[in-house]
Amino acid sequence: MYVNHLRVEHYRNYESLDLGEFGHVNLLIGRNAQGKTNLLESLLVLALTKSHRTTKDKELIAFGSDHAVVSAQVEKKYGAVNLELRLSPQGKRAKINGLEQRKLSDFIGTLNVVMFAPEDLEIVKGTPGIRRRFLDMEIGQVQPSYLFHLQQYQKVLMQRNNLLKQAWGAGPEMGVMLEIWNEQLAEHGVKIIKKRKQFIRKLQKWAEQIHQGITGGLEKLELTYLPSFGEADEEDEAVLMQQFMIKLSQMKDQEIRRGMTLSGPHRDDLAFYINGNEAQVYGSQGQQRTTALSLKLAEIELIHEEIGEYPILLLDDVLSELDPYRQTQLIETFQSKVQTFITATGIESINASRLQDASIFHVQEGKINS
Repeated sequence: MYVNHLRVEHYRNYESLDLGEFGHVNLLIGRNAQGKTNLLESLLVLALTKSHRTTKDKELIAFGSDHAVVSAQVEKKYGAVNLELRLSPQGKRAKINGLEQRKLSDFIGTLNVVMFAPEDLEIVKGTPGIRRRFLDMEIGQVQPSYLFHLQQYQKVLMQRNNLLKQAWGAGPEMGVMLEIWNEQLAEHGVKIIKKRKQFIRKLQKWAEQIHQGITGGLEKLELTYLPSFGEADEEDEAVLMQQFMIKLSQMKDQEIRRGMTLSGPHRDDLAFYINGNEAQVYGSQGQQRTTALSLKLAEIELIHEEIGEYPILLLDDVLSELDPYRQTQLIETFQSKVQTFITATGIESINASRLQDASIFHVQEGKINS
């Protein structure tokens, strides 16, 4: 997979930008707050139709404009494809080769990206919500059906929570309505849980191998899914459905008192263990950073395994955060097989001698000179 050409219009601090002639490795050099991260973000948004930095699309639209457009020509194993995403207060409109897609889930996955940024350390040491978001964004890229079940689950969850807020002291008809929402919640919830468990099992295979390589075989990394009910290794949908329904029944009184749903994939978590010790609690910052790096490198291999081609790699100001050894490990991973976009404040912060034939773009106030 290879981005040949990128165009953005009214996106963040870019009024209009038409950029091509990308190389295998592309360095975006410039001072802070010039637009380097915005450019990487635009590729992520084109891939996922959402940003890693905000949930509000209006923040992606340049001040004073009523829309933003991101488009690219992407070379894939079966030929070139033209992608376009238009953002406006009325919503998102996505096109593949000029044809508007009825559902965004039909668009997501056409371009695959893996982004590694300093804040990705929070995947290891941050809140469960950050780890769930990591799972949702990465699984959604390679399994569009996952996004459908996730969207449906979130709709049912909102309706069920609204009902729970009204249920205190209500009559028996409220219990009937709750049972209906329970079945719909469980129906979509077990699909999400099953796909998460399968994804984590595959990610574990690659992450463990990569982590051992980075640490010279001194550390073993393990990933463990922490469901809010049932066993972590259970994947049978019928069993999961039964377990979910039982858990909802058990939690009913407590949920009514609190006015919210207390069990389900929206409450699940992911844990990381290094040599049997939980990295979030006992890991040093270096170990946590290595864990995050191993995860991102594992994503690259997992996506290749799933779709048959490598994703685009976006490195947002992370090479300068890594010690020379980890920087070398990362560079050697993408050097020969993954088209990569790297942001940095200066070329001196990167081990440039390791980068072969990199294309350099200088970013200043939303404008780019190569």
